[in-house]
Amino acid sequence: MTRLADYFVVVGYDSEKTGSVEGSGKIIQRFPRKDWDDAPFPQGIELFCQPAGWQLSTERKQPTYFVVVLTDIDSDRHYCACLTFHEAEINLQGCKRDEIGEEEDTGLIQPAQVFAPKSLVLVSQLDYPEIFKACLGLIYTVYVDSLNVNLENVITNLFTCLVPVAGGSQKLFSLGAGDRQLIQTPLYDGLPVTSTSVALLFQQLGIQQVFSLFCAVLTENKIIFHSTSHQRLGEASRALESLIFPLKYSYPYIPILPARLLEVLSSPTPFIIGVHSMFHSEIHELLDVIIADLDGGTIKIPECIHLSQLPEPLLHQTQEALSLVIHPDLEVADYAFPPVRTAPSNLRMLDKEVRAVFLRLFAQLFQGYRSCLQLIRIHPEPVIHFHKAAFLGQRGLVENDFLTKVLDGMAFAGFVSERGPPYRSCDLFDDLVAFDVERIKSEEGIPPKMLKHIRELAEQLYKNENPNPHMAFQKVPKPTEGSHMRVHVPSFPKINEDKVETLLQESLAKHLNSPPAVRVEKKCIVPAGPSVVSIMDRMGSIFNSARRLEVVRNCISYIFEYKVLETEKTLPAALRALKGRVARQCLIEELSLHVQQNRAILDHQQFDYIVRMINCALQDCSASEEYYVAATLLPLTTAFYRKLAIGVNQFAYTCVQDHHVWANQQFWEATFYNDVQSQIRALYLTSRNENFLSNFKQKDKDPLPTEQEKRVMDLAAEQLRLWPTLHKEKQQELEKGEENTVFSQAIHYAQLMVYLLVPLDTSKNKLLRNAATGDWESGSNSFVTNSIAGSVAESYDTESGFEDAENNDVANAVIRFIMRFIDKVCTESGVTQDHIKNLHCMIPGIVAMHIETLEAVHRESRRLPPIQKPKILRPALLPGEEFVGEGLRVVLDSDGREEASGGPLGGPHILPAEGALFLTTYRIIFKGTPHDPLVGEQTIVRSFPIASMTKEKKISIQIQLQQNTQEGLQIRSSTFQIIKVAFDEEVNSEMVEIFKKHMVRFRYPQSIFTTFAFAAGQNAPQIILPKQKEKNTSFRTLSKNIVRSAKKAGKMTIGRQSTVKKKPVVLTIDERGNRSGWNEEDEVSASDDGELPTSSTLKASEKSTMEQLVERACFRDYQRLGLGTIGAGSSRSKTEHFRITAANRMYLLCRSYPGLLVVPQPVPDSSLQKVARCYRHNRLPVVCWKHSKTKAVLLRSGGFHGKGVVGLFKSPNPHSAAPTSTESSSSIEQEKYLQALLNAVPSLSKMNGCNTPTGHPNIMLSPDTATDKRSSRASSAVKQVVPTHLDVHLPNSFTRGVLGYRDKLFTHSQQKSTVKGRVFNQGMWASLRSSSRFNAQFSTTDVGARLAGKESPVTAGCDNSLQNQLLKRQAALYLFGEKSQLRGFKLDLALNCELIPVDYCDVRQVKASFKKLMRACAPSRVSNDTDMTLYRLLGESEWLLQIHRILQLAVVIAELLESGSSVMVSLEDGMDITTQIVSLAQLLCDPFYRTLEGFKILIEKEWLSFGHKFSQRSNLTPNSQGSGFAPVFLQFLDCVHQIHHQYPMEFEFNQYYLKFLAYHYVSNRYKTFLLDSDYERIEHGILFEDKIDKQSKRGICIWECIDRIHKKGPVFFSYMYSPEEGEKYILRPCINISALKKWDYYIGETLSSGPSYEWDMVSAKTGASEELEQMDGSVPQTHRKVVWPCYDNVSKVQPDAITKLLEEIGRLENELNQSLEQWKPIWDRVKVSHKEEVIPEPTRVASSLMASNVQSFQRRSMLHLADSGIGENDRNTTTSPSNGVNTRRAATLYNQFSSKDVENRSFEGVLYKRGALLKGWKPRWFVLDITKHQLRYYDNGEDTNPRGFIDLAEVESVLPASSTLGAPKHSNERAFFDLKTNKRVYNFCAQDAQIAQQWMDKIQNCISDA
Repeated sequence: MTRLADYFVVVGYDSEKTGSVEGSGKIIQRFPRKDWDDAPFPQGIELFCQPAGWQLSTERKQPTYFVVVLTDIDSDRHYCACLTFHEAEINLQGCKRDEIGEEEDTGLIQPAQVFAPKSLVLVSQLDYPEIFKACLGLIYTVYVDSLNVNLENVITNLFTCLVPVAGGSQKLFSLGAGDRQLIQTPLYDGLPVTSTSVALLFQQLGIQQVFSLFCAVLTENKIIFHSTSHQRLGEASRALESLIFPLKYSYPYIPILPARLLEVLSSPTPFIIGVHSMFHSEIHELLDVIIADLDGGTIKIPECIHLSQLPEPLLHQTQEALSLVIHPDLEVADYAFPPVRTAPSNLRMLDKEVRAVFLRLFAQLFQGYRSCLQLIRIHPEPVIHFHKAAFLGQRGLVENDFLTKVLDGMAFAGFVSERGPPYRSCDLFDDLVAFDVERIKSEEGIPPKMLKHIRELAEQLYKNENPNPHMAFQKVPKPTEGSHMRVHVPSFPKINEDKVETLLQESLAKHLNSPPAVRVEKKCIVPAGPSVVSIMDRMGSIFNSARRLEVVRNCISYIFEYKVLETEKTLPAALRALKGRVARQCLIEELSLHVQQNRAILDHQQFDYIVRMINCALQDCSASEEYYVAATLLPLTTAFYRKLAIGVNQFAYTCVQDHHVWANQQFWEATFYNDVQSQIRALYLTSRNENFLSNFKQKDKDPLPTEQEKRVMDLAAEQLRLWPTLHKEKQQELEKGEENTVFSQAIHYAQLMVYLLVPLDTSKNKLLRNAATGDWESGSNSFVTNSIAGSVAESYDTESGFEDAENNDVANAVIRFIMRFIDKVCTESGVTQDHIKNLHCMIPGIVAMHIETLEAVHRESRRLPPIQKPKILRPALLPGEEFVGEGLRVVLDSDGREEASGGPLGGPHILPAEGALFLTTYRIIFKGTPHDPLVGEQTIVRSFPIASMTKEKKISIQIQLQQNTQEGLQIRSSTFQIIKVAFDEEVNSEMVEIFKKHMVRFRYPQSIFTTFAFAAGQNAPQIILPKQKEKNTSFRTLSKNIVRSAKKAGKMTIGRQSTVKKKPVVLTIDERGNRSGWNEEDEVSASDDGELPTSSTLKASEKSTMEQLVERACFRDYQRLGLGTIGAGSSRSKTEHFRITAANRMYLLCRSYPGLLVVPQPVPDSSLQKVARCYRHNRLPVVCWKHSKTKAVLLRSGGFHGKGVVGLFKSPNPHSAAPTSTESSSSIEQEKYLQALLNAVPSLSKMNGCNTPTGHPNIMLSPDTATDKRSSRASSAVKQVVPTHLDVHLPNSFTRGVLGYRDKLFTHSQQKSTVKGRVFNQGMWASLRSSSRFNAQFSTTDVGARLAGKESPVTAGCDNSLQNQLLKRQAALYLFGEKSQLRGFKLDLALNCELIPVDYCDVRQVKASFKKLMRACAPSRVSNDTDMTLYRLLGESEWLLQIHRILQLAVVIAELLESGSSVMVSLEDGMDITTQIVSLAQLLCDPFYRTLEGFKILIEKEWLSFGHKFSQRSNLTPNSQGSGFAPVFLQFLDCVHQIHHQYPMEFEFNQYYLKFLAYHYVSNRYKTFLLDSDYERIEHGILFEDKIDKQSKRGICIWECIDRIHKKGPVFFSYMYSPEEGEKYILRPCINISALKKWDYYIGETLSSGPSYEWDMVSAKTGASEELEQMDGSVPQTHRKVVWPCYDNVSKVQPDAITKLLEEIGRLENELNQSLEQWKPIWDRVKVSHKEEVIPEPTRVASSLMASNVQSFQRRSMLHLADSGIGENDRNTTTSPSNGVNTRRAATLYNQFSSKDVENRSFEGVLYKRGALLKGWKPRWFVLDITKHQLRYYDNGEDTNPRGFIDLAEVESVLPASSTLGAPKHSNERAFFDLKTNKRVYNFCAQDAQIAQQWMDKIQNCISDA
């Protein structure tokens, strides 16, 4: 029995504290005045009575009621029911009357005007809110209606009313005020009583919102309810807490929080708190709180909170069940004839149905939880631990963070402690989780059955709250309606406290003699229920499982049968099979069979095999079964051992210590508790057979609980039932027996932990150091008491006497770890403090003894013969490359690219590979062999240039070969390679550090002359650093003399050595019309005298220097394009608009520009310096390209300086006044320069309303023409401009076509026209200009937003608007500038120039994107997230988006140039994005740049001469070491790759050429890309090389290497090259991101030989392999070969048909001892011949040419390749020679490439001819000429000049002959014949006897005819 109420309190307004801002309350009276012993008086009631604050009111308010929950320090809850009403505040009425005035006093009593709140509070430990409401309402009724009832008696009766305990009993009582009340207790006090609160919560928030709150509570998040109703706050909090039953909320629970305690909301702990909505603004500032608005029906989850969700399928099933219950009509809402609607559930029953759904959810979630309970102690109180890892693993929810958080929470810890004991009272949930889970599972997807079960559970919940259906009659008087509004209501009377105390004492004395009613708790054995099963009920993969188990069993049997060869064959397969769970269980079972009496001795090889398999099992096990596998293998590690010496044995545990599970305290706790449970069970078993069960076999069982484990709880339940009946002595005996059992097990586990934690070599212990400290502290759900281990460990540290610091460190770490474990488990298990102290004193001695034992083991183990390791293979080196130290033995581990390690598609396991890591002066190289013997004897090579290294870091790798963790190194390269190695044990840390130091030294050389490009094979020269450049002034003086002499001469003529005529030719460059090639003779005037014009000031050395200057790519390209001449203005033609100036010869104008620049003709050199000041880095606008047809020019410059921008945009009025400062002078010169540019660019003439450049076909577009005519002509105009791949619908599609596509790039300001009523004629590019001069009727976005993909729809205007757009005229010059600088500026109308603001990706964005790209294409590990595919990571890197933006700008600029407008690009510093765009625009417009020679010139001009920062962007120098890698040039090559992919027939070079450049521009092998500008190259003396002094030439140029390779073979040539003949056209690639392709350069690799871009090495290896094949006399039976993409170079192993034919030709020439002919002439002849034969028409399409080139070539050539493996159907026609070469077919193959001149060639072919005297046999091409009566012979069939001839008139006879000494190999004996003349005898050998007979017949016939 319990008191109904503990305290009754009257709380009123404290009028004494009126001076404060906020009012306060005070306790007026409380009853009883003394605290109860079992229920102390709660503090702070006055705050909770008025949560919103104590405030006065000017009117009476309705009485309110709510319940506040207070929690004391013992976590006991006190329910405070508050009834609040308002009464007149007497102390404040006088003040009000004084304010009104005394003149109104008529003698009547004035009504009250100020009212203060007063609260009646009832405090109880019981939760009966309705009963409390009735009791307080009765007291208020007695007061307000002035009933004749004594309030003292009513209050006393509150305390004397005793409520029965739970059990369904009823209690009728009365407070003595004419009332009759009934208290109904629930059947089970553990089940929450909710009435209708849960149903109301779902009505307020909805299913999804409440479900989110439910998940938030279980995962321990902070939750706040807010509402304007305090009652709703209390009900919502009650409902949410009841939903988590059977769990109990153990964090702060405050349904109603007072205003003065709002700081509690900042508490770091989770909570459920209700707050009044008036504090809405304050709670919304909280960032880590979930806020639920009960009035608005919404919840707010902050972004920083990740709300874990229920695992599927439970989430879907629960939501479906809730929908069925709350919305029953939803299922039949769409029925045409819905069934008769049943009566809806009332609110109370709906409340119980919703709770039933959540009960079913918890039953499914915790299904089988009792099988994972570990019983540690039974007496005196049960101590139970929950095995979380086993439960999660068996449920299949290890990766589910929701259930993990629930099990780690305090609520579940309380659940285990409350429901864990096997003998206790049970409730509804116990029966549900034990018996109904299978029923719940069977009802999935069957709504009727599901609803039936839900309603059954709801009936039980309803019956729990209402056990008696027939309630007794209740009567409680209520106040009269409107009584609170009475004018004169007296104050609440003061209650006589003495009388209440007297009545209370009398009542207590009466009840003192009566015995208290005690409810006998019905205890029973808790049903265990079924075992844990997977929540998904997934069946394990059985694919090939039987075969894998057989492999494991066979391997183990081979090991113990000493079958070494069979073991070596099956061991790799067995290790791979151990990745499966079943195979690991099989391993444990098989190894257990070979253990006898807990020991098993092995020999050394057996020991190594067993250790490797154990390591593999521990390494590959998942987190779900890690504890089980380690626990079952633990006794095996102490069983297997080998004998090292007499008395020295090495156990397996010394070789399996490198797994983190041994440093996980939770593992040791779970395993310890499992063994303690087994020992406790054995303690209480009566049968000796069961007691004899060994500890080892107990562990060797399935992880799922067996029947024996279930019986442990049965035994415990029986003991708990018998416990009260036992004598005290027996109880003490049982307690002591259990305590000793736990103590002995703790000693055993301390020994095991010492075995596994103390390393064999104490100097390499890192297991405990790397283990997180959280693992030591985290453990079971139980509370851990303060440990005494610290003090014992400290005393041991001081007294142990260890002298070795490392050993001492290891010992202390192990001791501390074990003591923490002992302290925790022993405290939880109830071990006495004496035993714990004994353990603490014992552990240091155990550790010291074990370390001493291991010293001998370690010493003897090192004497064992080393394991045979693979031989270190030294890689081949390039010429000049040298090793830096010896190679380090390593294991190359697999990275995130799965192809090399099997991968999803299967294949050989090439990785991991064993070998060595080498560092050379050029590369980092790994070379080794695969570990898997089934792969074969392949060689694995992975390398990259040391200069391309971007990051190196130290890592730990779990190596499968040794199944342990090793120190490793991970090195990344900008060539998209990653080397991830683990060092062998023979490699110490000092060797690794030396290797890393050398690596850094060669990565960042101190000078360019120490790079491999210069230092290869030679000593570094003495260089002059830039700081000392003043000492070397010869070049500066020379340049000054050159320019001074040129000015005096008036015109400069440049002498240049002709490559053909071998004599100097004087070149004069002037501007003429169209130019198709840079070497056409009409552009070069050659002087006849062959000498340079003499000048008194131009010396010979100066002439030589200028020759070198003009030989740069810039000048050669200017010459090709016809961009002007060098000289003063007086000597140039008047028609020239541009000139080539040498003003930058000393690089004083701009250090990053070339020495020769193209500027407007009128601009003098003296003003260029002032113009350059207005641009960043002095990079003033200069011309870099001119369109051959439209004469439009492309200019480039750096971005504007901020101060110089304003002057640029002023109108070009002449300035008469001289500038007063440098800045104003520069601004004026800049304006003049801009005007000169506008005057120099091609002018646009107006013809019939259309702007066209002079000489360009006119596009007529007149506004006066008819609509249809105008539309058709507009269509033709647009078609010439808009790319062909765009879908433009004409007519009247300008807005959709040009505007819709081009406006994506450009900004249009909407300034009104300054000239009203004026109509301007428009050109076809009106949409490309800024409309600052005209009235724009449409809105567009700027280029930055367009490039970023933020497109806004183009507003289509009316027909007149479209017409106005078509009437705009095209600008002559478009200036692309930075958006931030051009914003808000306008050009003057007369300038005919447009500003295009551009947004672009800066270098930081490029760096960030490249990092993501490398992680996507070369990941360091395989991602566990299956959604993170290569394409998704590629998209997240935004690399293709940046490529898209660059191409977008380049395409538009190319089309502007094509349309006749000139373009000036002034972005950033003019070195990165400017270079990219300008280069791509030229590539798109000019077919010359798509050739090998042209692309070389383009890179030399735009990237090298115009100063791209290769060193800084590629991070090549120590100064740029921290700047990061910015692949600007790589982006350009990728853009070229995208264009090449769409237009493969327009490029002379292939994709490999681009990859070659991408690889070597960061490799430092060539000097080309080392420095940042021509100025720096001159400073270092590598720009101009003295051709006379050959020794001064240092370094290799990449273009020389490419030319040399190109001459040898078609490595860089594209057979598809077939450019469009005739008029040039620009390329318009599709630039949509969907059309862009990932470059295979990023993902490809060749593990057989390393990167294929070291061509010297690749060709050498190919030649060596061919020689080996030729030396082998065996003929391969088949030409088939398995090609693996990541290993082989597919293009080498499987070349295309044309390359195969050319290789075959070379091979046959070698066979026939013919002189090798270059491939290019052969290809050109074939191409020309097919132009004549296949395509005789004069016109053709490029695609048809390509088809003819390839297909026709194959038709002619493939017929003769039967022996090449392509066809095998002609072998029976001709007998082949013994060497496998069909020489007849070889001759026929040569004949197709022979000259078409068949005149005077009667018969021809190859014959071997023996030389005179002792000379050998040589093949010659013989021609029988009947006309001239000669037998001529040539070196080969293509020669036109014979080596000699035999006059047939001198022939006497031709006879068969026999073979002689030195005859050709494999020749037929009947193929020899002699030709006898009157001078000598000629010996011949034909290819076979038939051909020899033909030759003899032909010669004989010729002789006879003569």
